[in-house]
Amino acid sequence: MKEPLFVTINCLNMFYGKKPFEIGRIVRLIKEPDNEYDKEAIGVYLPFIDRIGYVANSTKTVYAGTYSAGRAYDLFDDYTYAKIMFVTHSCAIALLLDKDEVEQPDDADEEPEDEPKKPADNKSAKTKKSSKNPVGFKA
Repeated sequence: MKEPLFVTINCLNMFYGKKPFEIGRIVRLIKEPDNEYDKEAIGVYLPFIDRIGYVANSTKTVYAGTYSAGRAYDLFDDYTYAKIMFVTHSCAIALLLDKDEVEQPDDADEEPEDEPKKPADNKSAKTKKSSKNPVGFKA
């Protein structure tokens, strides 16, 4: 996704309200092809909470300038991520992200094998920050 693409997230009142939708928070968007109400449904998820909303897919609920679930559905495989940018009284607007912007390879934190391993220092372990943001946390 080269140009910035935004989606409207609705159904906030069906789940947990606006509480999980903090500006800057990364959420996971997962396609739900078996959804009985909408074959282009895209659920919005947070770890430990589960589904917190859906990407809007109706002309009545999609904010101007944002993509509906139907328009965004073919832009990614089974899932992708989004960053919450705005929260209104009933919806949130999120910026679509590429998976590789959020996910880290499993071996990203491993040291090269040719270098000797240093003993863990609690102080340095706490200050070491990742360049990627985990899902559900502020960027």
